[in-house]
Amino acid sequence: MRIARTIGTVTLSRSHPALAAAKLRCIEMLDSIDRVDEQPLGGDTVVAWDLCSTGLGDLVAVAEGPESAQPFRPDIKPLDATIVALLDNIEL
Repeated sequence: MRIARTIGTVTLSRSHPALAAAKLRCIEMLDSIDRVDEQPLGGDTVVAWDLCSTGLGDLVAVAEGPESAQPFRPDIKPLDATIVALLDNIEL
């Protein structure tokens, strides 16, 4: 699981049927915890399925790889990243 910030919304004109009613967000991955308060975060930009109804600028936890599709089992979803939690506070 990684930390990211939502930076936009993705709208599809055509999509795979498994993505019907999907809320997709554009997120920027956190590349170093030292940069959590900075804009931009400095990491890669990724499109992720939004399970948490996030807003722009929210810090989120992101599941990647095969784990990102686990909440949808037994359905098969063509996902590589899913927003699974909103982060209110990060304390180290």
